[in-house]
Amino acid sequence: MTQYLDTADGRRLAYNATPGKGPGVVFLGGFKSDMTGTKALYLEDWAKQAGRSFLRFDYSGHGDSSGLFEDGAIGDWAADARAVIEAQTDGPQVLVGSSMGGWIALLLARAMPQRVAGLVTIAAAPDFSEQGYWAGFSEDQRRVVMEQGRIELPSEYDDQPYIITRRLIEDGRHQLVMNQPLPLPFPVRLLQGTADEDVPMQWALDLLDHAKGDDIRLSLVKGADHRFSTPECLDLIVRSVEDVLG
Repeated sequence: MTQYLDTADGRRLAYNATPGKGPGVVFLGGFKSDMTGTKALYLEDWAKQAGRSFLRFDYSGHGDSSGLFEDGAIGDWAADARAVIEAQTDGPQVLVGSSMGGWIALLLARAMPQRVAGLVTIAAAPDFSEQGYWAGFSEDQRRVVMEQGRIELPSEYDDQPYIITRRLIEDGRHQLVMNQPLPLPFPVRLLQGTADEDVPMQWALDLLDHAKGDDIRLSLVKGADHRFSTPECLDLIVRSVEDVLG
């Protein structure tokens, strides 16, 4: 059953918490996605069968949480994730971050390493506002963002365009993780599809090279796309979580 957390920042966040043994597992969704996606629900079913505590939630401006998507930025959503984790979990957690959720998982690992038991990322997109959107914009698009405060881009995933705001770009520059040391002193499993058209495979290789830790592995799945939601991909996510927990 969906419950709600009112945060110190004045945001109301929707979440679903499954009780069970620890370390728990927390799912961190992607940009403009919500906690009812295939991967989140598949992991929840696995956690129930395994008796493992599990948490999924919506960032502000996403799903059933308060706020407008275009008002948010990476720093807000990382703060949302931290608030829900601190309020609804005990002890270290395994963070499973999909796409933008991978970036947020890395921010949490930097901000609260004592609460992270391990990390599984799926097509992690660290610094995507800068190395994805801003780097890919034309001069005209950059001018629109800076002068008008926003630009609308078509989405492959629904009828509504992605609204990329000046605030998203500028806030993102304060949240970068690939431009400074990134210690990950716990088990880390990076998962990436070779046919992902949203997050280049090179980003996964760059993250593997950049992060520092004794137990970091990257699995490339030939032909997998950004959704990473085929039965084989879902099974690999669960096996990676079990590997980290083991």
